[in-house]
Amino acid sequence: MLTPLHLTPTFGFGDRLGLATPGHIAAIRGTRFAPVFAQQSVRENARTGRTPQQVLDDAKRAVDAAKWDSAWGADADHLKTVDDILPFIEAGYTFFTIDPGEHVDNRADTDSPEALKQKIKGFNWDELSALYLHGDDQQTWGVFDSESLMRAMVKYGKATQQTVAMFKRLSELKEAFDFEVSVDETDLPTTPLEHFFIANELRRLGVRFTSLAPRFIGRFEKGVDYIGDLSVLDTELSKHAAVTRHFGTYKLSLHSGSDKFSVYPWISKYWGKRIHVKTAGTSYLEALRVLAKHSPDLFLKIYSLACERYETDKRTYHVSAQLDQLPSMDDLPSLLDDFHARQILHVTFGSALTQFGAELKQVLQKHETAYLEGLHAHFEKHLQLLQVSG
Repeated sequence: MLTPLHLTPTFGFGDRLGLATPGHIAAIRGTRFAPVFAQQSVRENARTGRTPQQVLDDAKRAVDAAKWDSAWGADADHLKTVDDILPFIEAGYTFFTIDPGEHVDNRADTDSPEALKQKIKGFNWDELSALYLHGDDQQTWGVFDSESLMRAMVKYGKATQQTVAMFKRLSELKEAFDFEVSVDETDLPTTPLEHFFIANELRRLGVRFTSLAPRFIGRFEKGVDYIGDLSVLDTELSKHAAVTRHFGTYKLSLHSGSDKFSVYPWISKYWGKRIHVKTAGTSYLEALRVLAKHSPDLFLKIYSLACERYETDKRTYHVSAQLDQLPSMDDLPSLLDDFHARQILHVTFGSALTQFGAELKQVLQKHETAYLEGLHAHFEKHLQLLQVSG
């Protein structure tokens, strides 16, 4: 049944081709997670040429064919404006991820105290300082002083206001839904203390949110494992989890969650049942793996186009692959295991589908079993590492 999933542990599957849901179903059966089978952003819809309705219809067909009879969700991902909401409402989505990242002031981390004082003139400093500057009430995630509060207000204040506006509009249009707030696609990390500020402000302003996706330290880049010091991340994740436990009303959400195998044990340990993991382009990469094995000529065309388009298409993603670091092409399927090739193929999906989408789908339909088995194995690895509840 397509329905809001609330605080149930959830796992989101992106499907840029409309053919991956059978493999997603095979992987998630018997796990502790409720699935979000339809998940696509406005950006992805524009690049794939699909509508919110088409994305949801493709998922529904697979769900019905598999006789999936448990709850599942559909995620309108990374909505940035009020106008983005309506097509997803009309299609029947149940999960709405709001991305106010364009309203986050990344300069707040390095602004001088004088600059911060100028910027907070747009906020009610007297009210907020009375709420947050309350002596020695030290918490695991820290305590505010005047400067750290000003930085949090400047950095996330306008983003919070945008989120409130979108929640109010969504509430006018739909009665029951999951609501996620995402500030993960920003330049600088969200500290645990800033996480507390965001969550407390949203709650204070009447936003009923199901999950929150901070920008964690280190690099959660597309299609590859975590880049950074795991021991430092371990400490930070424990503090973010402590903030979530303090409120007890929402889940932590990990975006760019695909292929972060080294991180999953820590996430499971600290986040426990209050967890949502979001994946997207890794299912497309598994489609290209099938292509590399069964239609190498078409794969080489897509690979060549990816190299040509990478510098342009990467601009809206956090990636660090380098064209001059690509390996030899002696074994085409092995390119899908290379850091640089994976990212280059990952972020150029829109260009590839525009030019070769019909041919790619034909190959996948011909080799349907290979694609299903590849997806099953790939996501089973994700879910097994996340399976143990903290």
